[in-house]
Order: sequence, then C-alpha cells, then structure tokens
Amino acid sequence: MSVSYEARGVIHSIDETRQYGQNGFTKREFVIKLSGEGENPDYPNYVALELIKDKCALLDQYQPGDEVMVQFNLSGRLWNAPGKPEKCFTSLQAWRVQRADDATFSSPQSASQLMDGYDDDVPF
Repeated sequence: MSVSYEARGVIHSIDETRQYGQNGFTKREFVIKLSGEGENPDYPNYVALELIKDKCALLDQYQPGDEVMVQFNLSGRLWNAPGKPEKCFTSLQAWRVQRADDATFSSPQSASQLMDGYDDDVPF
C-alpha cells in the first residue's frame, strides 16, 4: 500500500489523454509549479504528475494558470534489460485534483490523533 501525499501548485501544462497498448490503458500527464508555504519564487519547483484510467478526466475543467491542490501516490518500479544497467522509474499518480480555493485537504491523521479529546461517556 502506498502513502498519499498532497501538493499545492499552479498548473503549468496539461497533456492530452494518451492510450497505450492493446488493452486501452490511458494516461494523462500534467506539470504544476509548486506554490504555498516553503516555496521560494526565485527558485521554482516544477513537478510532473500523471493521471491514469478513469482519473484522466479530472483535468478537463482546468487550464494552465489555475492553482490547485493535488493528492497523489508515490510509486516506482525497477526495470532490467539484458546487458543494460538497472533503471528505477518513479511516478506521482494523482487521484484527486481540486481548486486551491475550494480545497480542504489536511495531513492524514493517525487513529490516536483522532481519538484525542474523544468522550466515550455515552448516555446509553
């Protein structure tokens, strides 16, 4: 199971949805320029993310210049070809995109954090 992350940024570019292979696998890539707390505008960070399968349509309502919050999973795999050095491919697979103004994302909480202050004195 992979861990979810989130990033805030301004959409720099959005690619078209592309189909790969014979089985109809689809993927759509996009790039955001990170914004928000901790980002230095003198040294911008651009991050490439991807949407796969039915998530490709999430970007249909956005255009470059829109500020968004993106939730994504970090994943990777190794590739070995005979006679070639091993390579590691890393991808940021987005699964939620929301306008930054509308976003109410928060850091994931552990069960113990959720239980802090919980009153289990029920009336029945």
